[in-house]
Amino acid sequence: MAEFHLDGSVTQPFWDNSVKPRVAVNPGDTVVFECPEPCGQVTPEWTDQDLAAINFDLIHALVGSVYVKGAQPGDALQVDVLDLKHKGWGWSGHLQDFGLLAEDFNFAYMHHWKLEGNQCHFGVNDIVVPFAPFCGTMGVTPAESGRHDTIAPAFNAGNVDIRDLGIGSTAWFPVFVEGAMFACGDCHSSQGQGELCGTGIESPMDVTLRFNVVKGRAPKELQFFKPGPLSRNDSKGFHVTTAHGPDLLENSKTAARYMIDWLVEKQGVTRSQAYVLCSTVGDLVLSEVVDAPNYIVSLYMPLSVFNHNIPFGDTTLRYRSGL
Repeated sequence: MAEFHLDGSVTQPFWDNSVKPRVAVNPGDTVVFECPEPCGQVTPEWTDQDLAAINFDLIHALVGSVYVKGAQPGDALQVDVLDLKHKGWGWSGHLQDFGLLAEDFNFAYMHHWKLEGNQCHFGVNDIVVPFAPFCGTMGVTPAESGRHDTIAPAFNAGNVDIRDLGIGSTAWFPVFVEGAMFACGDCHSSQGQGELCGTGIESPMDVTLRFNVVKGRAPKELQFFKPGPLSRNDSKGFHVTTAHGPDLLENSKTAARYMIDWLVEKQGVTRSQAYVLCSTVGDLVLSEVVDAPNYIVSLYMPLSVFNHNIPFGDTTLRYRSGL
């Protein structure tokens, strides 16, 4: 089977079935995508002010399209995630009018990460997050003509931001046009379930994928296989905040606010830094949806990322017994 390489000199911040594919591959072939920084403009020197002026027209800087021979509407495009390699840096942040708590954080905040081997260094209080890479955006081209925005996910998948689509996973996409016309990018070095503030650790990466076609087996929407374990963060337990109410979105916001309060008080970070940590390593979980009128949303924060002494005393029992 052949291996192809697509550099990041040409990016595709849209879905469009009229775009000429950059490469045509056979089932079983692999492609190495040189994916730029997800927004196609951020550098390690960017400041809060630069982020406030970001150009949304360049988001997401996808690499593609890949024409897979034999793929027809009604088929499933199978994509095996073989490898992702970082380039030593990444960033997170929040933007005005964007994210779960946009009303609380109505300003831009930029945070830079240093990536070394399998570690992502937050740069504050010796907080270190495991490198757990994936493409936030992978998808096929819709059947509808014209250019389609990449920000919202749809039936073609796209910007799904599912952190479990990492190395070793296999994804199946419905095919809508001949050749499927696949593109990917928006790489994250780590992200919590929910991506609360709107960013993971946004990073340029080299992504290696293998393509196959499953004839006549198109799923209605993206489906995937994820090998265990689910997270490298699950080694020292979690601090969990919960929120109840009839509105799951409002419960999510409340659980996040509780966690931000805890991180500021107990981990010595700013509120913006806490919001970023909720987005990059915190897992938003739908805990209970059957006992109307109130439902439970929980936010899990892994204690393994905090390498300094947890300020609850010198025993695990002390931590467990109080706030």
